[in-house]
Amino acid sequence: MDRLFLTIGALLGGLGVAAGAFGAHALKARVEARLLEVFETAVRYQMYHALALFAVAWVISRAPSSFASAAGWLFVAGIAVFSGSLYVMTFTGIRWLGAITPIGGVCFIAGWVCLALAARNT
Repeated sequence: MDRLFLTIGALLGGLGVAAGAFGAHALKARVEARLLEVFETAVRYQMYHALALFAVAWVISRAPSSFASAAGWLFVAGIAVFSGSLYVMTFTGIRWLGAITPIGGVCFIAGWVCLALAARNT
């Protein structure tokens, strides 16, 4: 399981760098400033939580636990829902997608709580 979260974290981190470069160079002239900020928020949270997946992998390698696994999957879900909804909103302009973004935020928060519980038990 630790290798899985390490791999997913690395892939999502690489995609985050690519998305950030795309936003800085290709999107800047194509979308309004507010949507560019939304895109940058999506990239930032994707990168934070891609790195958090490395912490999950490390905790699992030391002391596998259901809390650590839950943290990893919650971070993955958070990236998909939080960052994903913001990416789609940027490209489509569909503002109601912002209504599902907080679900991803809740996944992030729950992931951090699970990671803390896992670390406490190592």
